[in-house]
Amino acid sequence: MTSVNLRTKGILPVQKLRLLADAGVIRTPNEFPLQEDQFQPNSIDLRLGTEAIRVRSSFLPESESVAEKISKLHQYTFSIRDGAILEQNCVYIIPLLEEVHLPGGVNSPSRTNGILSLEPLSAKTNPKSSTGRLDIFTRVITDYSHRFEEIEPGYSGKLYLEVVPKSFPVKVRTGQRLNQLRIRHGHVTVSDEELLRIHGQDPLLLDESGNPLHLDALKVNNGLFLSVNLMGHEGEVVGYKAKKHRNLIDLDQVNAYDVADFWEPIHARSDEHLILEPEAFYIFASKERCRIPVQYAAEMIAYDTGSGELRTHYAGFFDSGFGGTLKDKGARAVLEVRSHDVPFLIEDGQTFCSMRFEPNTEVPETLYGENLKSNYQGQGLKLGKHFKDPR
Repeated sequence: MTSVNLRTKGILPVQKLRLLADAGVIRTPNEFPLQEDQFQPNSIDLRLGTEAIRVRSSFLPESESVAEKISKLHQYTFSIRDGAILEQNCVYIIPLLEEVHLPGGVNSPSRTNGILSLEPLSAKTNPKSSTGRLDIFTRVITDYSHRFEEIEPGYSGKLYLEVVPKSFPVKVRTGQRLNQLRIRHGHVTVSDEELLRIHGQDPLLLDESGNPLHLDALKVNNGLFLSVNLMGHEGEVVGYKAKKHRNLIDLDQVNAYDVADFWEPIHARSDEHLILEPEAFYIFASKERCRIPVQYAAEMIAYDTGSGELRTHYAGFFDSGFGGTLKDKGARAVLEVRSHDVPFLIEDGQTFCSMRFEPNTEVPETLYGENLKSNYQGQGLKLGKHFKDPR
């Protein structure tokens, strides 16, 4: 029996995720065993199952199983083993190949199936970066849950993915990875005071030249804020807007599509502001360059304007090592943005989102960008991996 001893609070690193998989906390059908490349520094990629279910609306199960809820909203079911098309603005539920069986309840400490934990084990999911950059709205649902993306201690069962393509019809296939899951031992976030201390020793945000920002330039309030970049040389591309009347994107095709067929470039202007069109989808980059030290991971949180008019950042998790070491000069965060209801003015340097940091229980054996074929290490403004590099 696999023995797993957990003593420190935080996000479990890849070496512990492998042990939990061996212990049966993460399970898959025999036909689809876990693949080594599913394991990321602080997370595990989740794979689409064999069928998709078209439903009338989104939902939370609350007092029912997901299957019971689907039976009330079901329109039709189809296989995605050999690939199938998901149409824009339609709601699909896709059972995932991975199941989660967390040891359970809130009693502490506990020992279950060789797992000794001093704190409850819970899980959180997020869309992968490429998912958000294609404007595919996704979130994981579990039985009897009143929250998306959160998997409570003691949960034992299937995972279901709600998928809504927003800008482009997409072709999906069994085994593709749209979301990722991380497991927490307890739940602790890094305080604002601690963020400032960390930045002083191991800088988190850098300017455009890769120099650490002065402490006085950091904005912190239950996380570390990032702003949008609209500044550049005259004519330089500072963002992209998704085109209407788009073609299909096959998610298996990497570096395959011409940017001009799907995106309108947004060029730098002397006035450094832009009015977002209602319900249009935009890609921008953060003004700051960021990096995630090896002892931490970070979640991107949409900035609450208090009005609900702006939604930023669908894809929300940065593994340890993102942005590299200080000499690598960090990487910009890519911001996925949609304005709701009314046209909305944004300006260069406007606050757009925050990063909420969590400690790891220990340093991951592998880091983002280290022999992992990480698509966005060292990035600036960058579209998803499915598009050809426009340079």
